[in-house]
Amino acid sequence: MMNRVLVTVAVVLTLGSASVAGQAVPDWAAKIRKDHPRLFFNRATWPAVRERALGAERAWYEQFRNRVVKLEAQLRGKEKPAAQELGPEAAWAAFVFLMTDETKYLDLAKKCLETSIRYYEQCFAERKSVNWYSTSRVHATMAWDWLYNHLTESERSEYMSRLVRVIDNVIKVKPAIYRENMSGYNTGFYGVRNSQWFIGCTAYGTGIEPKLVNEWLIWGHDENLKMLAHRQTACGDDGGGASATLGYIFGAYPWAEQNYFYTWLSSTGENIAGDWPHSAMLANYVLWNWIETGAQPLEFGYGDTPHTQNRLPIGQLYTHMANVQHLFTETAPQAAALARYLQQRLPSKSYASTWFIYPFLLSGTDHPPEPFAPTNLPHGRHFETMGQVFLRSGTGADDTYCLFSCGGMLSQHRHYDALNFIIYQRGFLALDSGTRYEEFDNGEHLANYYAQTVAHNCVLIHQPGEPPARYWGGTVTGNEGGQHKALGSVLKAFETNEDYVYVAGDATASYLHGPAKPALPEKCSLVTRQLVFLPPSHFVIFDRVEATDAGYRKDWLIHTAYQPDIDGKRLRADHGQGRMFCRTLLPQDAVLTPVGGPGKEFWAAGKNWDIVTKGLTAENLAMMGQWRIEISPGAARQADVFLHVIQVGDQKLQGMDKTELLQEGRRSGVRLHANGQTWEVTFDTTGPLGGHIRRTGGFGVMDRPLATTVQGQSGI
Repeated sequence: MMNRVLVTVAVVLTLGSASVAGQAVPDWAAKIRKDHPRLFFNRATWPAVRERALGAERAWYEQFRNRVVKLEAQLRGKEKPAAQELGPEAAWAAFVFLMTDETKYLDLAKKCLETSIRYYEQCFAERKSVNWYSTSRVHATMAWDWLYNHLTESERSEYMSRLVRVIDNVIKVKPAIYRENMSGYNTGFYGVRNSQWFIGCTAYGTGIEPKLVNEWLIWGHDENLKMLAHRQTACGDDGGGASATLGYIFGAYPWAEQNYFYTWLSSTGENIAGDWPHSAMLANYVLWNWIETGAQPLEFGYGDTPHTQNRLPIGQLYTHMANVQHLFTETAPQAAALARYLQQRLPSKSYASTWFIYPFLLSGTDHPPEPFAPTNLPHGRHFETMGQVFLRSGTGADDTYCLFSCGGMLSQHRHYDALNFIIYQRGFLALDSGTRYEEFDNGEHLANYYAQTVAHNCVLIHQPGEPPARYWGGTVTGNEGGQHKALGSVLKAFETNEDYVYVAGDATASYLHGPAKPALPEKCSLVTRQLVFLPPSHFVIFDRVEATDAGYRKDWLIHTAYQPDIDGKRLRADHGQGRMFCRTLLPQDAVLTPVGGPGKEFWAAGKNWDIVTKGLTAENLAMMGQWRIEISPGAARQADVFLHVIQVGDQKLQGMDKTELLQEGRRSGVRLHANGQTWEVTFDTTGPLGGHIRRTGGFGVMDRPLATTVQGQSGI
């Protein structure tokens, strides 16, 4: 149908190194096509898009066509519906009109577009947010672009001018509108500012609001390139993104990248995705965060994750993995093939509807790459820029999974959790506690407990009068001996091989509060952790902690879903179908103190940071952690070492394998008897982080020093 359209352009400006309305236009602007549409598809690509909608993606198209048919009937006869957010509906109706050439859908699309713009104007007049996301406003822009050749000159000008003006008002108003997301290139980049690229791209050269349109075109181009560069750095050579909290990186964050790739392609004819292969490596990060259960995959619950279920956020993943295949099969074939493999593993194999246009663009997936199922994966994987080390015995439902936090460059949605570990074995046995559930009702909990070190499996050093560690979502009123900086920890060593995984980190800098009022000395001079994972079931954890004052109490923390059973210096905790034993070997005078239960589930800084529990099940609450054990030296000392052995398994596990404390000279460690083998793992108690590991028994002798450097890893 579009091929029959006579394209008329009211104003076509010369593109290139020119000055339009006082704004210099870079040379690259000359690449933008002069006709419309420009966003996501154009006159040349429309036939392929239409063919997919009528062929491979017919069912997907019919879903939205049916919604449009229903909406048309609802709004029929209503010349001016009440102002409401109908941006996506405007785009749906515009698309259906282009598919059918039925005038009633053109009228509906224009009605939805005008109704949405009126809603945006009303929101601004009332100084309230339209939406946390730019999605509605971008879809309104898409509708304008797709309808361009079917609007009168006055309609084009009126709709776009009003849209530009209201968004400009929102961006510039002081004070800023509450909950109007101004996120930039180093965050999710899906707030109102994100609209500027789409408007600049499609309205450029039309003569409509040229000053702002040109500014936005240039700003949007430059900001998107900054976003891509930032995420490329954040991914490194491993994979990842702008945050290690999966609800973001597996949810809305990839939209910004994918939308820019698609709209640059449709408006200029250039496919730049291959210049940014980090985007394809999202698949590798999915692979290592995936906890297999045999049913719904789970995640560790890192960062700002609500912890109500810890389900892997897969709602957008099928679509994200489809886009990876489409955009990167030629330039990053292994990552695209891994995306195909992960797509097949997802329990729900359906597209997300947020950006309904994606499935119609995926012509490259008609012949998808053969799925790449990784084999012989290492037991450990270090994502250096993300600040995470993943440890696991395998990839099955009965395997052991662990996440260790150290290093990294991202503070976005990251807690004060350096050197934290999370262990899953048929259940969350050592978990991240607290929640973001109903964050606006539970804001004080979010800032005062959930994000603080006390909510994690870390070490506390209690300094009277120390300043609070600020976090979004509430006013922090105290400090329960925790860290003051989300960044600053350093991974000192990492090694993975067939026998074990070893990590060592220094988080001293994370505990330094810097200048404080009243002025306080720093509370510590050393906080380090060394962890050895002996697949499939054992962890040996050694911590050195040096306070600046012997009177500053130290607590070694481990959080559990339910009340643990304590027997001397050994604890047992269950969750799901899993069981964990943890034995304290050092300090020898250690005191184990349980904290939790009704009224003390989230105890910190002298109070329980209660949450609204409406709608939560007992299992939801367990997933948030209801108990912790504080393991403290029995006497005040400036320096202490902590040595723990953790063993995990199913609930048939009745006790721990035999462990013996080893102490000789400047080394301390453990002799562990397990599965017909004897392990001796020792650590240096002073000087640089180091130690030794020895195994005898059924698999022969293995005898070597623990690594003192970080083993390199890259790719899949």
